[in-house]
Amino acid sequence: MAKFITMGEPLVVFIAKEEGYLKDVSLFEKGLAGAELNVAIGLSRLGHQVDYISKVGADPFGEYIKESIAGYQISTEKIQTMGSHQTGFYIKSKVASGDPDIAYYRKNSAASTIQMEDIMHLSFRGVDAFHVTGISLALSESILKAERYLIKEAAINEVPVFFDPNLRPQLWESEERMKEVINEIAYMSDYFLPGISEAQRLTGLKSAAEIAQHYLIHGTRNIVIKLGAAGAYFATKEGTGTIKGFLVREVVDTVGAGDGFAVGLMSSLLEGYTIEEAVCRGNAIGALAVMSEGDNSGLPAREEMETFMTNHCE
Repeated sequence: MAKFITMGEPLVVFIAKEEGYLKDVSLFEKGLAGAELNVAIGLSRLGHQVDYISKVGADPFGEYIKESIAGYQISTEKIQTMGSHQTGFYIKSKVASGDPDIAYYRKNSAASTIQMEDIMHLSFRGVDAFHVTGISLALSESILKAERYLIKEAAINEVPVFFDPNLRPQLWESEERMKEVINEIAYMSDYFLPGISEAQRLTGLKSAAEIAQHYLIHGTRNIVIKLGAAGAYFATKEGTGTIKGFLVREVVDTVGAGDGFAVGLMSSLLEGYTIEEAVCRGNAIGALAVMSEGDNSGLPAREEMETFMTNHCE
């Protein structure tokens, strides 16, 4: 099994148990969230080793997060506890279709204070992949600087960098700054994993093929563009292709689908599968993720994943 490193902000999420505007909902269910943490959980469920770097507050949410992470067999050694800042959280609506409404409460959170001093000791020896998302890049200048440093260190150590933009415009100071930083990191990445609407927003281009060529020309080594129910388009120096998506019985919650895709793609590539097979697994886990209410509850163990792929592959 492979060893992965990721860094980001763990969150507590409160998921509405009834449809309606968040201001009108009375009943919520508590859960664990955060894009990078979702990926860490998904990789751990498939039997891989994950180092997760973060900070939480010295508060009940921080305790809940650390205990939950340990329950997923993910080490908490690289998660610092701070008394000066609180753990972030958010609330999410329940919808019959489409994306849920989300309200964040994460400004000046403990994780946003991650800085160079926190990661200078990190070694990439024995590490097989480094996972990054655009969400953590938006949290603060200090965490952005630390992520840049780690990406360069990963390259020096020949560790592939997987970058999911996970656009959250509400976390950025401006649209221009978001595009500038996300594209900068995309051009440095070994695998860039945008959704088609994200890629269109970042480049101003329309087709997946045009977008892929733009990133390959600017230095991105490989790109996989998620197309929703249609599957995903990939482009590498060796060629391009589109892999069909999987049949979804019912879309329950779209949050976490991209994280599931990243889990499938990364785990498959590090297990020695081809890019086509890796994109297929990414599509499968992304499909499983949207059929579950929580941000990461639909991420499968290996047997469930294999059964789903066997029963649904054309």
